[in-house]
Amino acid sequence: MSVIFLLVIIGVVVAGLFLAAFIWSVKSGQYEDSYSPSVRILFDDHKKTDHSESKSTETEKTTKE
Repeated sequence: MSVIFLLVIIGVVVAGLFLAAFIWSVKSGQYEDSYSPSVRILFDDHKKTDHSESKSTETEKTTKE
């Protein structure tokens, strides 16, 4: 029975730590970005970083001609 009390106390302490961390993050402004979610769809996320893709596209163009 004493193990249950120990686990309940540990659970309450851990939950309290998570609650304190959440309150701290809200007060420090971590969730105050209201602009970028509304315009995120407008930005192009597809960037060509791999040069092998562009080379294969060039090869396909030359074989079609």
